[in-house]
Amino acid sequence: MIEWDADQTALRESFTKWFEALNTDHVELDEQAVFPWDKWKVIQQSGLLGLLFPERFGGLGQSLLTTMHVFEGLGHGCRDSGLTFSATTSVASVGVPLARFGSPGLRERYLPRICSGEAIGAHAITEPQGGSDALRMLATAERDGDDFVLDGTKTFITNGPIADLYTIYARTRPDAGPLGVTAFLVERGTPGLTAGDPMRTMGMRTSPIGVLTLDRCRVPATQVVGRVGGGFLALDFVMKREILLAFILDVGRMQHRLERCIAYARQRVQFGRPIGQFQSIANLIVDMQVRVETARKWLYDSATKLERGLDATSDIAIAKLVTSESSLATSLAAVQVFGGKGYLSEHGIEKDVRDAVGGRIYSGSNEIQYNRIATMLGL
Repeated sequence: MIEWDADQTALRESFTKWFEALNTDHVELDEQAVFPWDKWKVIQQSGLLGLLFPERFGGLGQSLLTTMHVFEGLGHGCRDSGLTFSATTSVASVGVPLARFGSPGLRERYLPRICSGEAIGAHAITEPQGGSDALRMLATAERDGDDFVLDGTKTFITNGPIADLYTIYARTRPDAGPLGVTAFLVERGTPGLTAGDPMRTMGMRTSPIGVLTLDRCRVPATQVVGRVGGGFLALDFVMKREILLAFILDVGRMQHRLERCIAYARQRVQFGRPIGQFQSIANLIVDMQVRVETARKWLYDSATKLERGLDATSDIAIAKLVTSESSLATSLAAVQVFGGKGYLSEHGIEKDVRDAVGGRIYSGSNEIQYNRIATMLGL
């Protein structure tokens, strides 16, 4: 396992002062299913959104591994999974592709706004007829002089209803496979771009998702992120980092869940002794410990491999599978440990179950991860 130095540890600890404000009324906000704008202001003040980006853009210039270390602490300390997912999405969907592939002009214009949280980001990939199968996208972008004209429909877009900046992936060459996809940075309010109302969701209800409609949406060619036809390369780069950042949050949540279950199993007495002394309960909690440690190791090992420039495709797919399945399993185990209290909404444990279900679907469904790993095995 990684040994964090004093600076990395202090950086992570510096964010704990924001958790009380972020956690206020988190159960009620989940029930209301609205984006907590006042909490977003706290996120902005914390500097969290700029961790991964260069200082000249208002960031903190941290490495991917250090950023993950801080995000794990965020998952441990913040009980609003929807808010942290929206923050991660903004960083990964717009900030990451801008920093890696954006032109100097695009970076100077937009990256400071992502770092400060002045602008919320989203990326539009999924379409009604194809989700994880990104190569089936039907949205088109036709060249017209100095512009591209975008048409199509995107759905299940995290932050879609509230975003200020969208990285939109569309086909510039319908017959070119991966080389026919291009990424565009599009501002809210651009004529022809319509963001739908938030959809009702099972979990992470404070993170709004919705439909994005493109109807003759004219975008200057200067808004291409990277090069024309390079969208799939950008998407692959982005999704690897989105998985690492989004699911290290789950590791933090699982660690908090484990600690909460241990404390409850020690103080809850049944039949004259703490319930943690019953093997059935102890085994549940030990299994939670194994799952959190396994997920943590897979995520950090995968990130280390990625940062060294090695092929981490299979590793990241395994890390996503292990973490998402473990998050759901440990949330269900926590309900069982807490019994009737776990089943009540007021304790926030049943919310963990609903939030965890989404991890098996977003960032490439688990079925897609199995297919990816099988392909890497030559099957």
